Amino acid sequence: MIDGKKVLFSGMQSTGSLTLGNYLGALKNWVTLSDEYECFYSVVDMHSITIRQEPSELRKRARNLLTLYIAAGLDPKKNCIYYQSHVSGHAELAWILNCFTYIGELNRMTQFKDKAAKHADNINAGLYTYPVLMAADILLYQADVVPVGKDQLQHLEITRDIAQRFNAIYGEVFTIPEPYMGKAGANIRSLQNPDKKMSKSDENANASIYLMDDPDTIIRKFKRAVTDSEASVRYREEQPGIKNLIEIYCACTGKTPEETEKEFDGRGYSEFKPAVGEAVVSVLKPVQDRFYELSKDKAYIDGIIKENAEKANYYATKTLRKVQKKIGFPERIR
Repeated sequence: MIDGKKVLFSGMQSTGSLTLGNYLGALKNWVTLSDEYECFYSVVDMHSITIRQEPSELRKRARNLLTLYIAAGLDPKKNCIYYQSHVSGHAELAWILNCFTYIGELNRMTQFKDKAAKHADNINAGLYTYPVLMAADILLYQADVVPVGKDQLQHLEITRDIAQRFNAIYGEVFTIPEPYMGKAGANIRSLQNPDKKMSKSDENANASIYLMDDPDTIIRKFKRAVTDSEASVRYREEQPGIKNLIEIYCACTGKTPEETEKEFDGRGYSEFKPAVGEAVVSVLKPVQDRFYELSKDKAYIDGIIKENAEKANYYATKTLRKVQKKIGFPERIR
């Protein structure tokens, strides 16, 4: 708890380009959570280097992502928005937690298996211990809740296991985090393969809507979206492509699936697809405009980076010193 509020932690990797799924499933929800929780939103650039990155590109993407956080509506005065790499406590706590994590637990992590298969030429130790760094990210700020999708639940479970194991030995050091499951827009699917989640790493550019796509590109991608031959706008499992488009439309307009079905009753996909595109454009344009405006103000963004790193370091150090004392590291002489 900080100032009577429960603590929330989340973050995104500074790789690739954020998608509509990232926005509707995470960023948009984050904005609504800042009144209820003390929020720490990290640009997790340390996680990003498990895959080889071009240094200048990584720095650029990290800054763009932090700027997008603000452009999407996160107030840097109410939320701690910072670079993971600017808080050394993440790495320090991760090493300690490595010593309280079992090989068998890491062997069960499905995301490691998936990423190792995609990057067979670079199966490094960081990729393997990625869940421990994620645990450190969360536990460092004594987070009460963590917004997660279904694909991240396994990582939160191992975080809880590590924290409970540490607490059983040394007392109540860590808060045991609970998952926060978002609703609207939390499961946006690929436009080309609705069996897959919309991903910023998808090789098919038409499969994903990126936050910075221009209106013409967005409309074109929706017109090419995979649907079916039924030509009826119905929200049902038998029509996964249309079901996905309805969920996107509802997330952008605030309408229900039932209202959407009624609105497009008797109208074909040739009308519905562009309508979904227009709804998405209307949601993303203000974010894009704000991003371009913020990007021009270097001093403002630099100030946020400095101020928020100091705040994150303050809370991280409180936890880290407590952990170091518990396990027997020598006290620092001031």
